[in-house]
Amino acid sequence: MAVTVKTFTSASEAAGALSSDRSARYLGGGTLVMRALNEGDVSISTVVRAQDQALTRIDASGPRVTLGAGVTFARVLAERDLAFLHRPARSIGGPAVRNMGTVGGNLFAPSPYGDFTVALLALDATVAVQGGFGTRDIPIEEFLQARDRQAGTLVLSVSCTRPASSEAFRYRKIARIRPKGGAVITLAAHLPVSGGRIAGARIALGSMAPTQIRARAAERALEGRSLDAATIAAAASAASEGTSPSDNALGSAWYRREIVGVHLRRLLSGQE
Repeated sequence: MAVTVKTFTSASEAAGALSSDRSARYLGGGTLVMRALNEGDVSISTVVRAQDQALTRIDASGPRVTLGAGVTFARVLAERDLAFLHRPARSIGGPAVRNMGTVGGNLFAPSPYGDFTVALLALDATVAVQGGFGTRDIPIEEFLQARDRQAGTLVLSVSCTRPASSEAFRYRKIARIRPKGGAVITLAAHLPVSGGRIAGARIALGSMAPTQIRARAAERALEGRSLDAATIAAAASAASEGTSPSDNALGSAWYRREIVGVHLRRLLSGQE
């Protein structure tokens, strides 16, 4: 089956092409779309590209950080102002994947991938998308819940608030092959502190459900408390609540439920 490639100068033109053709897929870094094509995915008849420079723009000068959907993980790692995102970016594949893989594409990566998105979910990011409805900003959690229904829309950028300190944001990926393997589980925590107590805890998990999810029970165990041993133990005990992991070659659902609390305890305790 022949595949048509369409290249546009603007993101709005590319978004229009996607919304008018449900068999079209956007090609950013190609780590997802080209794999699907090479594996014989006949649902894709058109590949859409855009040369819009706005898609590769980084604005990291203030408290609110914006990454164009076409920004690669190698670019993230090259920006000193994005140091809080370096660990998640470095956990994505090997150098070749980081040179091609994009922030926007990672939002669509199926489990056990999509590790950078786990970090963005913990940081309460907003996703800017364009489609037949125009342009709008969507909370990342809402975007992920409807991810499989996002055909016909183009992700323009992702933005999040910079953590107040290096201790406020933490990330951990458990993989059998480092650094480029698929994740057994991925965890990220944003723990803002006010008056010595956690205010606005967000814990995100990868490979613990069909898409990245928040560990809301663990968040409730942390909220309004100081980060001491008892609080950490309570959060770890609640880590698997509401999760629905699957079995794959990297680990069983049972195994993931057993270890997620262990690794959340290590993450919150600052252990490597």
